[in-house]
Amino acid sequence: MQTESTVHLQESTLKELAQVAPSVKEQSVSSTQMDELTPAATFGTTGKSGLGVAGSAGQSEEEKSKLGKESEHEDDSNSLSDKEIGAGEHHHLHLSSCHECLQLENSTIESVRFASAENIPELSDDCNSKLEENNDDCLAKGIKRVNLAGKPPNVLIYLGSETAKVEFEQVKSILQECIDADSYTIYQLHEEQVLKAPWIDNSLLLIIATEEPISEENHKQFMKFLSKGGKILGFSSSFTFDGIQIKRKNKLKKTVHELVVSKMDSTEIKLNLLVSGCIFEEVMKEDTSKVKTLSRLNNADKDIVIVHLTYGDSGGEAILSQAHLELDINSMDVQTEEDFNLLKISNTKRYEVLKEILTSLGLSCELSEIPMLTPIYLLSSDEEIHLAFLKWLEGNVDAEGLRASSKVSLKFVSSCESKMELTPSLMPVITEMGRFSSEHFSLKTYQQNLQTKKLGKILLFTEVTTTTMNLLDGLMFELPEEMGLIAIAVRQTQGKGRGGNVWLSPMGCALATLHITIPLHSNLGQRIPFIQHLVSLAVVESVRSVPGYEDIDLRVKWPNDIYYSDLMKLGGVLVNSTLIETTFHILIGFGINVNNSNPTICINDLITKFNKEEGTKLKPLTADCLIARTVTVLERLIDIFQEKGPNGVLPCYYKYWVHSGKQVRLHNEEGPIAWIVGIDDYGFLQVHEEGKGVESVHPDGNSFDMLRNLIVPKH
Repeated sequence: MQTESTVHLQESTLKELAQVAPSVKEQSVSSTQMDELTPAATFGTTGKSGLGVAGSAGQSEEEKSKLGKESEHEDDSNSLSDKEIGAGEHHHLHLSSCHECLQLENSTIESVRFASAENIPELSDDCNSKLEENNDDCLAKGIKRVNLAGKPPNVLIYLGSETAKVEFEQVKSILQECIDADSYTIYQLHEEQVLKAPWIDNSLLLIIATEEPISEENHKQFMKFLSKGGKILGFSSSFTFDGIQIKRKNKLKKTVHELVVSKMDSTEIKLNLLVSGCIFEEVMKEDTSKVKTLSRLNNADKDIVIVHLTYGDSGGEAILSQAHLELDINSMDVQTEEDFNLLKISNTKRYEVLKEILTSLGLSCELSEIPMLTPIYLLSSDEEIHLAFLKWLEGNVDAEGLRASSKVSLKFVSSCESKMELTPSLMPVITEMGRFSSEHFSLKTYQQNLQTKKLGKILLFTEVTTTTMNLLDGLMFELPEEMGLIAIAVRQTQGKGRGGNVWLSPMGCALATLHITIPLHSNLGQRIPFIQHLVSLAVVESVRSVPGYEDIDLRVKWPNDIYYSDLMKLGGVLVNSTLIETTFHILIGFGINVNNSNPTICINDLITKFNKEEGTKLKPLTADCLIARTVTVLERLIDIFQEKGPNGVLPCYYKYWVHSGKQVRLHNEEGPIAWIVGIDDYGFLQVHEEGKGVESVHPDGNSFDMLRNLIVPKH
């Protein structure tokens, strides 16, 4: 198997290669041959003239994260200058920095495609000036790979004659969520560049996302691109060729319809999408083998809405869609609640279809690499408690500042040192609060919204961790009770779900693990399963108790999920308890979609929807605010439960739950039907089976749907 790998060649080396026999251009070098080349010749420090042809196969996590960081420094303009696309026939090879060159000596390089000297683009003037400004020998300019078709990994988006900045950002952001963002550069192809700029030889994929007619000259250019092996993806555009034509159907315009899409593995997928109002019709020609229908509407006419076309003999192909795969729910004018629900429920499938299409056009849709772990910051909402915690710490860590634990050992350090060891089992904790800042978490917002006596006062905050469920393990059993611990992360690489499910949580989730203690001989201590219901209720109440937000349709689903209406999951709760003598030590983990609209749904989607429907201007929520409010509400609910028992909280719980009057089947899919009536004193579901009265039922232990296959326990 041939994989693409990163290799950096000095200009002098490239020139030498160019003088070797022409066959070298296409020759593959095996890793053993590669080892024989001296590092000085191949991996020499890339100075101002150093060039890199690159990809991401076989890189270590460290390299990958560096690649990611470097691509962040790219020019944000996303506008394509003629020089950037490559002057004349030059390919657009990205420049790389020397860090990877040195690291690559240790990488196994399975296959290398040499770049010949004539492939080297001239550096544009602004690149040279940037080098001087930085006083840096390296130009960090995103490491990208020249793909197997020999085309540089540029993806171009053509939006017609309009400048269409907003539309460009919309299409670009959905692409970045689907394709391996470190491997491709996305540019807008402006109207004036279609005929002039040498983009045809320097791009892998052209996306046409405009409904306006395409001029004859532009159409010729697009066909020339296809004839040279280029790929085109049309989003509700007027672009067609050969055996296919577009027919307008006004009754379909801006309506949501069910599509049936044929996948590469011959299976079908059904989903609802907004359609453009146009459909495709095949034109009778001798050779129709070049046209393949990928999707039809599930209507009486079975209208064709996605087609695959091939062109020429260099591998040129196009997939054209008259369904809006590229549009996010927030960037279209959705008229009814029914349409909103249909589109949101299909959102995951929309991503699946889009990735399928992009993969079939030769792009890599592998998930980008797992982000690097980051140090933890010790923060506190209360200065006095912070100092008390540091004092407690002095007597409870070893000489190195280490607090050992079987899950994650914590090493307390005053400031961030460059050579700190950071592994899933050993995390540094920086105790100096003054140095803390994060664009994803505001300590001030958290402080303002946390109104508790004990809970959530001492924070362990990190940008990226494996799972917050493990961070408190080494502290929680001995820490004084008034120092309520909470661990908060922006992203988790091994988030824990029910039944051991693992998930990579995206940006925009509220992720936290809270430590609480409950006396065994108390109302709640005798009914520990109730805690998950209290936490679910606290999340919902934390939003719906804010003035103006009372009607945001956020609900609880038994036993531990947060839902939009009764349709889609927005978050979940996980509770682990340990009894030590007469005290329960309980870790409560929760993950709630706050601002990550894709690939499913989040709380801010519901707020946006509510604002549209009601003409209100409610502000979107942030994770820091939601976490602090949830902890505040939870402390109040625990106090009420301890005083009044289940009846103190159940009226509020039932107000927000999704199950009133719903049916379930007991034992298995064909089992007897029962009606849900409530939950019992211990938090188990109560159902009424005809002729049998009310019984409590337990889940059967499956980790997919706790309401499936409910069992009546034998007494």
